[in-house]
Order: sequence, then structure tokens, then C-alpha cells
Amino acid sequence: MKRKLSFLSAIVCTLIIAGCGNGGNTNSAANESADNTSKKSAAVEATAAPAKDVTIKMFQFKVEIAEQLNALAEEYEEETGIKVEVETHGGGEDYGALLKAEIASGSEPEIFNNGGFTALVPYLDRATDLSDEPWAKDLIASAKVPATVDGKLYGMPMNVEGYGLIYNKALFEQAGITEEPKTLPQLKDTVEKLKAAGITPFEATNEWWSMGMHLVNVALANQPDPKQFIDNVKAGTQTIKDDAVFKQWLDLVDVIFDNAQDSKMTTDYATQIADFASGKAAMMLQGNWTQGDIDKIDPALELGILPLPISDKEGSILVGVPNNYIVNSKSEHPEEAKAFLNWMVTSETGQTYLTKEFKFIPAETNIETQTEDIGQVASAVQEKSSTALGWNWDMFPDGVTQGFGAAMQEYLGGQIKRDQLLEELDQAVQDIVKQ
Repeated sequence: MKRKLSFLSAIVCTLIIAGCGNGGNTNSAANESADNTSKKSAAVEATAAPAKDVTIKMFQFKVEIAEQLNALAEEYEEETGIKVEVETHGGGEDYGALLKAEIASGSEPEIFNNGGFTALVPYLDRATDLSDEPWAKDLIASAKVPATVDGKLYGMPMNVEGYGLIYNKALFEQAGITEEPKTLPQLKDTVEKLKAAGITPFEATNEWWSMGMHLVNVALANQPDPKQFIDNVKAGTQTIKDDAVFKQWLDLVDVIFDNAQDSKMTTDYATQIADFASGKAAMMLQGNWTQGDIDKIDPALELGILPLPISDKEGSILVGVPNNYIVNSKSEHPEEAKAFLNWMVTSETGQTYLTKEFKFIPAETNIETQTEDIGQVASAVQEKSSTALGWNWDMFPDGVTQGFGAAMQEYLGGQIKRDQLLEELDQAVQDIVKQ
């Protein structure tokens, strides 16, 4: 089924603006005026007839598309003569620390990834204003918010993503489960049916980012006002350990951790995906970005996505903008970098890669998608977006989510108890904000 992504605009806008807004960030549409006509013409000209013998470097986070992105870079070089050197750091690596080290060494990549909001602040002196780029007018309005500061757009949204509990429909059927669980009691019942059928309910991972960002965000997103809650915790006027929502959230965490595979403490991201795709467990906490890797193992696997409930109320999936492409004004070739990004989202080749190869839900409303291209999980995310909650972790300063992840790893391994986990989450925030 072919569809446009414009229907996500109002949904994700509500999630990001109401639940994830920050300080001076304001949404700003690109203006189609005579003043920027020359800039757009220059960008198009740069794409069509770039300077020769130029290499631009992209320092990127998304390991799931590393192979495909390299192939796209080769296509661009064939068309334009400009070489794009892609360096990927993600998964179990600390991308933020590696990017800082790269810049400190004197290397200034033309393009790098950034989540926006608080994470963008340290890089504002390098970020190029992209408000007048040709693609900016086609963005889902809400997708601009994380990288918009004082009305200026400092990043190209990579895509729109959603996560929840991806599940294997065949294993659910094998266990006699005929309806998707929506509440925590229903999820617990589903777990018992899977175990009775000899099926491992969850394939968990020890990755800090999966637990410290995605899982902790479930509690943040369920706050009445996520932004206010995060601001209060940073200011020390409110604590995680005394919060009722976080105490409810622990019940969901326990359901997943207590019913995961025996090797959960040593299971990295790649192993989690491989084992789940091989049918070793019925569910995993991940998002539509895993579709490509799952397809490499079993493209015929029938998949769906479940909400993440914390109580007897119906839960939600979590939808947001995972990252932004920042053009580094201090690099050697920022204009060529802008031309490459423009080509990525406006050329037929680039759009084909975004949907068919990257399996992305585009952040641009003018790019059409087909379910068979972006995959079952992305399509399921689209279907459940009307009740989705937002992404909030980039509202914390750099280093906080790593602290969250370390605490979650301890809890996964049974080294600390529930109350100690919440105390360590509080400490992870204060360790950074008090520096």
C-alpha cells in the first residue's frame, strides 16, 4: 500500500512539542522567498556540477544502515565526482565521546549526527543554518523541532522512528495468543502463555543505550508533562526515586528482565537481533530500525509491534526523530556537504535508498513509501502512531543516559534492587548537572 507520511505531522508534532520541547528551541518553516532563491540555485548547482577531487567525511551513528550508506556514497561519487567517506560508530560504542575525540584531534567531519535539543548545544558553534535548503519546506513540521534554535534549523532530520515490543506472530500463534496485549496485566498473561508453550518470552540486550535511553524513556514519556518533570529532576526539585510513574514502570522492567533469555547479561545488540530473528524468543524491545537486519536472517518472518504498558491502562509505542545530520561549518567543504544531503532526499536514487534500502519512515512529506519497502515494523509503527508517546532522553545533558544505562545494567544483572535503581538514576542526573 502506497502512502505519504504527512499524516504523522500532527501526531509527532504533539509528541515533540508538548512532551519534548526545550528552552529556546522553536519550530520554524523554511521560507520560499526571493531572498533564498540564489542559495537554492547554488545548492542545486553544487549537486549537479560539484568541484572535482573533493572528499567529504560523514561521521555517523546508525550501524543498521552502514553498508547501505556506503553504497549510497558510491552512487553519489559516480554521479558527481565527489567522494563521501562514511565512518560509522554505534551499537555498543559511545558515539558522542568518539565524535568529541575526532574533533579534538583536529579532524572536522563535514557531516555528523546529533539528537538535537540539549545535545545540540555544545555543537552550535559548528552547526550550519539549513533553514533555506531546498528540502526544508517538505519536512514534517514537528521533525524540525529538535534541531531548531531561535527559529533557525541546524540539522536535517534523519527520519521518523518508533519502538515498542517487536513480536514474532508465529510464536504468538503457537502459544495460542490471539490478541495483542495492550496493558501490563495482559502482557503478563501473554508471558505466561509463551512460557507454558516452551517459548522464551523476551530476547533482552545488555546495551546501555537500549536500556538507558529507550527503556527509561517509557517512564519519562508517561509523565503528565515530560519536559517539566525532566527540568525538575535536573534542578533537584523532584526525584525519580519518589515518582509514582517510575515506580509503576519498574513492574514493566521486571516483566522483561525476569522473562528474558539466560544469556541476557552478555547479549549485545547484534546477538539480540540475530537470536530474535532466528525464533529464539517471541518479543524484543526494539524499533523499526531493526527490520533490515532481521530480513537478512529471515525475510519471511511475520512481525508486529506492541505497546509498552506500565499499568492496567493501555500502553503506547514511542515515536520520534532519532537523529539529525549536522553540516559542520568548521570543516573544509560545508557547501559540498549540503549538496550531498540535498541529493539524498531529492534525487530518485537517494529516495530509493531511504525507503527500500534504509527501511526509513521519511521525515519529508513528499517522499512516498510502500509497506513492502519500509517493512512490517515501520508499517505497524505508522498504524499505532495515533496513540504514540514521544522521545525525551535528549532533554538531558550529554552523559546522563550513559549513567542511566550503567544503572540499568546493574539491575539487569541483579546487582542492585528496585529502590537502588531509582536512586542511581537520580544520581546519574546530578553527577552531570553539578559538574
